[in-house]
Amino acid sequence: MPNIKSAKKRVITSEKKNEINTAKKSRVKTAIKKFNAAVEDGNVALAEQLLPETMSVIDCAMKDGIFKPNTAARKKATICRSLDALKASK
Repeated sequence: MPNIKSAKKRVITSEKKNEINTAKKSRVKTAIKKFNAAVEDGNVALAEQLLPETMSVIDCAMKDGIFKPNTAARKKATICRSLDALKASK
């Protein structure tokens, strides 16, 4: 445990930021899981409805620095690919 006042403050601040960043990352994972569940069920309408919401959540996380741009692009490309595959199979 730090003894200097500024170091104590940094510990508290970094813990708060860690909680916020964890929550944002969890929000992305939840959105992707909902989208993937719709794709697994074969529900094209629900998947198309969830696609913009999921993209938005991923973009917000990238903007906040939770994900690097290439990671966000890869996640978005993966969900788009799965929706395209679902549409092609129907």
